[in-house]
Amino acid sequence: MTLADLLQDGAIIPALRVNSKKQVLQELAAKAAKLTGIPEREIFDVILQRERLGSTGVGNGIAIPHGKLKQIHSIAGVFARLETPVDFEALDDQPVDLVFLLLAPEGAGADHLKALSRIARLFRDQDLVTKLRSTESASALYACLTQEPTVNPA
Repeated sequence: MTLADLLQDGAIIPALRVNSKKQVLQELAAKAAKLTGIPEREIFDVILQRERLGSTGVGNGIAIPHGKLKQIHSIAGVFARLETPVDFEALDDQPVDLVFLLLAPEGAGADHLKALSRIARLFRDQDLVTKLRSTESASALYACLTQEPTVNPA
């Protein structure tokens, strides 16, 4: 599974202006609603409910909010680079400026976990994270996120 499978070209917000975690989630829900046709409120409620279980701020300025919806037919993502980092109650108490929303069908099970794992692995690449923070256009961000990692021959 690649990020190109999860992320449509129009699912990038290159410079999101928000002041709070709740605003981040609202804006991501609005973008996801446009892409999926699912009501914004339903998406927001699902990701907020998941967030109440524990912050999806994974550290290093990165958050991966996620949730499952009955109405969605395939796993979908939205990526946002925030203009100003916000408190996300992250594991390392650092503010968040890179957010990847992941939505999956209720029955996705292992595919949902594989997608979360893929995103988390991607964000462990410090060079990529640095590139994402310095890239301003949606198309360049999309290219960074969807490029396949190069495999070094042994």
